[in-house]
Amino acid sequence: MISTIVWGTGNVGRAAIRAVHAHPGLTLAGVLVHNPDKVGRDAGSLAGLDHDLGVAATADIDELLRTEPQAVVYAASGDIRPDDALGDIVTAIRAGAVVVTPALYALYDPRNAPAELRDPVTAAIAEGGGSLFVSGIDPGWGNDVLPLLLSGLGGTVESIRCQEIFDYSTYDQPDSVRYLVGMGQPMDYVPPMTAPGVPTMVWGGQLRLLARGLGVELDDIRETLDRRALDTTVTTASMGEFEAGTQGAVRFEVQGIVGGEPRLVIEHITRIHADCAPDWPLPPDGAGAHRVVIEGDPHLEVTVEAETEGGNRAAGGNATAVSRLVNAIEWLVAADPGLYDALDVPLTPAAGRFGTDT
Repeated sequence: MISTIVWGTGNVGRAAIRAVHAHPGLTLAGVLVHNPDKVGRDAGSLAGLDHDLGVAATADIDELLRTEPQAVVYAASGDIRPDDALGDIVTAIRAGAVVVTPALYALYDPRNAPAELRDPVTAAIAEGGGSLFVSGIDPGWGNDVLPLLLSGLGGTVESIRCQEIFDYSTYDQPDSVRYLVGMGQPMDYVPPMTAPGVPTMVWGGQLRLLARGLGVELDDIRETLDRRALDTTVTTASMGEFEAGTQGAVRFEVQGIVGGEPRLVIEHITRIHADCAPDWPLPPDGAGAHRVVIEGDPHLEVTVEAETEGGNRAAGGNATAVSRLVNAIEWLVAADPGLYDALDVPLTPAAGRFGTDT
């Protein structure tokens, strides 16, 4: 059994605890929290399970790393604290652990990551013998391995579009929804997530992975952005009121240009209410979905709907992405120490997890 620590217990961390617990090759060796109110609570309670797991949360990372865990699921956010996240991850790698995380966007594609981010990681790998695999919760698999798999089912492929289409009213991350994405903010507010250059920073690596998997060269990466205001004030169950006239929907594309045309596209369409921007694509049931559209012969469309935590679609998308990371741990532990990406790490079938529950 591979001893595994989960670092952080927010949206990603809750799913990580459940995924580690469900995996027959892993054992949950510790849970790290930042909130003092969570210290001492059982991991099962923190993860939303209906039973305890016998692992009490702690805020002492040094104590946990002294137990020499083989793997760490780094589930703390890197959105607004990238330097801190990098420091945490480097510490865990230097301690000899395999680390999987969605926190460092630029390391989706480590070959093209900036040296100031990549070099501390490779130095820690050389020193401690750990490894790192970064994949997204948007979800990464929906922008890399799934479209590449589907491309193999076509005779000809003209373009690939990866879409995330979501109603954010159920997303339990108010700061991200309101300030990072800009829902409920005045229309002259510039959301950090859609500021010029940021979508490319976050999703450009996945476009480069797609291009590499397809054996094509990107001429350029371009961005498009559209925002819509709410016509009426709406009230959500989890995040309260969003006023009329403020941002209610956002749509952006990160386009990989091949032969002068946008042939590889990652597109996000998110709303705070279904009535906003009704002319934009909608998920099949209004809640949320990920979709891959391949233009060619044949035309292919695959829509994935994931639910967890009582039917929460946003959390379901997180859970599938986290499971991709957690399920990679066995392969990473068996592999040589290194800095890996989604094309290196294979998808693993649910052997030992099929027909079981937690």
